[in-house]
Parts: sequence; C-alpha cells; structure tokens
Amino acid sequence: MSEVRSAMEPFNIGEAAARSGVSAKMVRHYESLGLLPDVARTEAGYRQYTESNVHTLRFIRRARDLGFSMAEIAELLKLWQNKRRESGDVKRIALAHAEDLHRRIEEMTAMKRTLEQLAHCCHGDHRPDCPILDELER
Repeated sequence: MSEVRSAMEPFNIGEAAARSGVSAKMVRHYESLGLLPDVARTEAGYRQYTESNVHTLRFIRRARDLGFSMAEIAELLKLWQNKRRESGDVKRIALAHAEDLHRRIEEMTAMKRTLEQLAHCCHGDHRPDCPILDELER
C-alpha cells in the first residue's frame, strides 16, 4: 500500500525542488540570498521545506522565467507577501523590466545586423583576409 504524505509533513530539498521545478542547487542559492525564509532543519541538519516554501519557490521560478533580476524578485516577493501592497508598485517594477527588455532586444538586434553584414562581406574561403577580424581589431 502506498504511503500518503500529509499536507503538513515537510519535504526534503529534493522533494521541494521537484515540486517547485527548481533545482536543489538553486533552492540553496535562493535561500542564501534571503529570498526564502530560513527553513526548519532536522537534528541532523537537513532542511525541511513546507508547502509554503514550495509555493515561494514556484513564484521565484516564474519571475526568473520572465527575466526579472534577483533584486527585482526580492522586491516582488516582499510585495507579494504584503497584503496591504499597492498594485502600482508591482506595475512600476513590471513596466521598468519590460522597458529594459525592449532596450536589450534593440541592442541585440543591432548586434545581429552587424554580424550578418560582416559575415556577408567575408569570403569565407582559403584567403587570410577577413572583414570580421578587421572589424574586431578596430
């Protein structure tokens, strides 16, 4: 007969990682950054995670998937946990991040165009002259 886990029973780091979709290494990293509150430990020193910790880890994972920085995630976590927050604070962070993503996309698009232009100018044959290297040398 399979054992059924109580909703209140804590998880070890591997179970918390599997349930949240975050690697055990990243769980420890987020904990070291203070994104996760100190978790309980057994007498032997093993971490014991709760369903609430797993929920927080999922929040962090989703924020990382959207490209938020650790500082932004820390701020978003505080707002998420503060039921008296103002949604305008959350919106400000999201819009600033969207603007940063827009700027980075434009920069990468310009880099891509430059590389494609340089590659087009390069013969790519047995000759040693190469406009790509010439451009990098400048």
